[in-house]
Amino acid sequence: MKAMILESPKEMSLNTVSDLQPKEGEVLIKNTHAGICGTDTKIYQGKIPANYPVIMGHEIVGEVVGGDTNEDIKNGMRVLVDPVFFCGECFQCKIGNTNLCPFGGLMGRETNGGFAEYCVAKKNYIYPLPTGFDSKVGAAVQVLTTVLHAQNRGGIIKGDTVVILGLGVTGLMHIQLAKAKGAKLVIGVSRNQHKREVALSLGADLVISHGDEAKRIILDATDGVGADAVIECVGHLSVLAEAIDLARLGGKIIPFAIYPSGTAELPFYDFYFKELEIINVRAAKGKDFEECIKLVGEKQVDLAALITHSMPYTQLNEALTMLMEPSDERLKVIMEMS
Repeated sequence: MKAMILESPKEMSLNTVSDLQPKEGEVLIKNTHAGICGTDTKIYQGKIPANYPVIMGHEIVGEVVGGDTNEDIKNGMRVLVDPVFFCGECFQCKIGNTNLCPFGGLMGRETNGGFAEYCVAKKNYIYPLPTGFDSKVGAAVQVLTTVLHAQNRGGIIKGDTVVILGLGVTGLMHIQLAKAKGAKLVIGVSRNQHKREVALSLGADLVISHGDEAKRIILDATDGVGADAVIECVGHLSVLAEAIDLARLGGKIIPFAIYPSGTAELPFYDFYFKELEIINVRAAKGKDFEECIKLVGEKQVDLAALITHSMPYTQLNEALTMLMEPSDERLKVIMEMS
């Protein structure tokens, strides 16, 4: 089969590799679409370790074409792949935290992923897409599962005031999901005017830019109380500090983005004084896939509005280079294998 092979950071090309041979309990999937994640760009640059050589890609939709099929999983079935694999036997797995399995990993990083003609997945790691469900949109559902996991862990509920810092792909998903969960007031914060307008079109009650005015506007909108929950989707420590400033006394902060390692200066006294909860999140769980497919199918979340580019997977180098350059209007990029 043909695949885009990352030999080392920024060294990737189309190659022919051996055909995949699924084992018992596994199915062979003919990939049709795979989204590019920020994690992919960091793997490509060498900022996140990977098992080189590797086929990247973990937002995968395809068609079952072989392997250990049965009455429930048949050839021709379109499926979304859960790319986070786990052992099922360790302490974390036994208490339901399969996303934290110390013996697990991620397709496209520890094992080969979706930027290829085919991939292999365990039968309990795939989720059927309903008839009429757009496969291109399906590839973006994997991202939504991480957003749902974050809001579930963060306890976002009906009546909350939720502030989302950063209105990229995940920030715009957080806007929609918070509204779907019944949040009373959802506020998007971004310096990018175009993305603020997109947030409004997707249900945000209020959009503002970062800075001193943001706090005043949020306090005015909440009768001086502040936000029940602040979700940080930028990945800069200065924005995490802003989240601490915007949260109400006794509020919650969800650092959804991934931060660089190293020392940090943060308003730690405010963290203490406000008695804030900081709720960290990682990946998603299997149950999140079924719920997200339902949310999108019921049109409670619009993922199609976030897909701005689709390209042949053979142009992966070009797509990753494009994603590493600043852009006001680019959002989700989906690679196509067919």
